Amino acid sequence: MLAGPIFSREALTAPRQLKTYVLRAGYLFAFFVLLYTANQATFGWQQYRSLGATARFGAYVFQIFSFIQLTLLIFAALLFSAGNVAAEKDRRTLLLLLMTDLKDRELVFGKLFASLLNMATLLLCSLPLFVFVRLLGGVSTVQVAWALGITAAAVYAAGSWGILVAFWREKTFQTLSISMLGVVAFIAIVEMLAVLVGAESTAGRWIGAFDPYRSLLRVVSPFATENLTRINQLAPWESLVALVGLSAVLNGIAIFNVRRWNPSRTVFIAAKEDKTGGRTRQARTVWNQPILWREIMTKAYGRKIVLIKLAYIAFALLIGYALFRDTSSDSLVLGMIYWQGVGLVLLSLLSLMLVNAQAVTSITTERDGQTLEVLLVSEITPKEFIGGKLLGVFYNAKEAILVPLVLVGLMLGQGLILPAQVVYLSVGFLMLCAFAAMLGLHSAISFDNSRTAIINSMGTVFFLFIGIFICMILIVEARSSFALQLPSFLIFIVGGSIGLWTSLTHKNPSPALTLSAGVLPFITFYAITAFLLGESFSVFLAVFAAYGFTALAMLVPAISEFDLSLGRATIEKG
Repeated sequence: MLAGPIFSREALTAPRQLKTYVLRAGYLFAFFVLLYTANQATFGWQQYRSLGATARFGAYVFQIFSFIQLTLLIFAALLFSAGNVAAEKDRRTLLLLLMTDLKDRELVFGKLFASLLNMATLLLCSLPLFVFVRLLGGVSTVQVAWALGITAAAVYAAGSWGILVAFWREKTFQTLSISMLGVVAFIAIVEMLAVLVGAESTAGRWIGAFDPYRSLLRVVSPFATENLTRINQLAPWESLVALVGLSAVLNGIAIFNVRRWNPSRTVFIAAKEDKTGGRTRQARTVWNQPILWREIMTKAYGRKIVLIKLAYIAFALLIGYALFRDTSSDSLVLGMIYWQGVGLVLLSLLSLMLVNAQAVTSITTERDGQTLEVLLVSEITPKEFIGGKLLGVFYNAKEAILVPLVLVGLMLGQGLILPAQVVYLSVGFLMLCAFAAMLGLHSAISFDNSRTAIINSMGTVFFLFIGIFICMILIVEARSSFALQLPSFLIFIVGGSIGLWTSLTHKNPSPALTLSAGVLPFITFYAITAFLLGESFSVFLAVFAAYGFTALAMLVPAISEFDLSLGRATIEKG
């Protein structure tokens, strides 16, 4: 078998777990809730609907479902594949796999297909949903097939990239950050090259084929750019060939180098020092805050962390150049926001993901490396530990925090925003950074399994912004009838509250966390409506209050119940 025993074990054990079926059912339920909300936002409580209106609604829902599923599964494939191998490295169990007689292809494909197993089942589970949308009209069977095919190819490519980076890099934070930066930068570069050479030229079509979003847009909106009468003439074979070919290249690189990259040279250095006694050097002075000293003054997150920061800055410069080379355009994206605002939102979301990844891996790496137990038996207080980790996160991710603020300053210089809006954007973004950092620490403390903690933490941030984007689209679609369709949005919001409550109160439930989970989605929904109405101060106040209170609700139990959360035994001294 191509994937070997690693995939066979995953395929045999996964169906035995209840969470596998809960994940599939929850996935479909979320889409049906979205379908109901979109239906109410479009038609309201009207009973009579013409065939043409139903067909237009079917095409509209098909577009939303296709892009949302593509985004969710790409993110999940990237996170699962990279996190799977990174967890093996942190627990040092990858060394055991390397000592077996597993072939290189069995190791790479086994980990890859085991990580993508859930994505494949979710994609298959969505097939009846898309067939149901097909029954509404406005969508052909060929469109459904191509949409699922492009999604499958993109998921395979994202998983291949995540596996490659995970086998290449040693530290979990480096793996997660390079994986996310690589995917976002790749799509941005492909789009820029396609525009430069001409999207309708032969070279432009083949370059654009590497962007699954461009190819999917061609499928779901076939008459947007080309005046063709038959949908089968729009079959995006180039995209499938490009994405599968890219995946094959990534797999080949990973297979060729998996035993060259692993074990890392740090293992050999440690073994050599154990044999020779190692070199002695003058001890460095440790601060009164040892946790903060470790986060700032040591290379706890790898030696190549500066390259990740340079890559992020280069990507930010690329985004800034693309957005500010022409500021005369006053068109709105999806009727909501200017192009410059889109760039700021994308860069800010990437920054929040990096801050969150830095926070959650700062504890999971210590736990998997078995150094957390050493800290727990020391005299370090909970305030020193949590405070040191938080300040360390802000220091190590300072570039990801400062660059979006620089972009805000450039927008002020171009006259795109007012000085008051600069204050709102800057303070609000800093509060979101604090929320993302505290959420990462909270998840790392709440979940004993490192991979579960990483997926829960980064998934919460990602799904939060996806939910915001979906709400904005539906509100714009409802337009003047929004007040009448408001009850239909409640199901969507309540579902988000339940999911957030499950995440925040997993191990240490508290009234404050329960209140935060219940209130945060509603206040976020209010902030969305205020933004669409142009009320900047109301948006700032809602974001600052809601996310600030939630961050504080996570911070207090992290300190007060620190010993209980991490299993630390303390003895009163008296």
